[in-house]
Amino acid sequence: MAKEFSARVSKRERKVTDITLGIDEKILRANDQKLLRGAQLATIALKEIEVREQVRTKFNDESLMELGENIKVNGLIQPLVLHREHNKFILICGERRFRAMSLIEMAEAPCFILENKSKEELMAIQFSENQAREDLHYIDQADSIFGYQKLTAASERKITAALGISKSEVHRCLQIAKLPKDLKEAAKKFNTEKYVLLEWNELDKGVIRDDIKKDILDGSLTKRLQLKRMLSQLKIEKPKKKKEDSVDKLMKAIKAQMKDPKLQARAKEMMKELVGERIQ
Repeated sequence: MAKEFSARVSKRERKVTDITLGIDEKILRANDQKLLRGAQLATIALKEIEVREQVRTKFNDESLMELGENIKVNGLIQPLVLHREHNKFILICGERRFRAMSLIEMAEAPCFILENKSKEELMAIQFSENQAREDLHYIDQADSIFGYQKLTAASERKITAALGISKSEVHRCLQIAKLPKDLKEAAKKFNTEKYVLLEWNELDKGVIRDDIKKDILDGSLTKRLQLKRMLSQLKIEKPKKKKEDSVDKLMKAIKAQMKDPKLQARAKEMMKELVGERIQ
């Protein structure tokens, strides 16, 4: 039996409830308990909700229709998350649910209403919810993290702390986000493995790199194993990062000491002879 929602009322008469008084703890954890604390629960007409750019950009129409039918039978289990900006309700989390409800011509839905949140806080909430969903494409995740970095000017370490993902994953996401747009679109279209893009990005510029890009763009190269075999046949190895040996480290340390104004003149002369450089 479909869940029945309360009759529509005016904004002035609309009742709101603090979600921390009785909402399921799992829902709070699925978003961000600290950021959602103090939000209010209200029934909002879908036509009053404004949808702007979201983390997720890839949707499956058949999957949306299935979700819509499920909502029609069981009701909406997890409310949408909105941010009130003056007289507007901006969708923060739940675009897939919103689209599914629109397909079944649902008039209104229960929503968490946030107010006075910064862009940084809203992006963290968005990322937190979408990260927990298995069907979020890694390209959308990468673009989301890159957008967060541009907005906050945060280092990789700070992004790791704020979003709760590993530093290595943050680094990979930022690399992917900076790749050419056509490559990222092809990766989403053909479901290309992310390490294909990462390893292509490490190749030296040239004809081979360009040819491999064409294969990625037309969907004939989607697996990491395919790329490895291709590079093996061409006898091309992944470029290795040069490791700094102990001698290089010692020379750097000596050069740094030579710049110390308190160092005795004789010591400076000895160091200068060792590294063969002239102190300015």
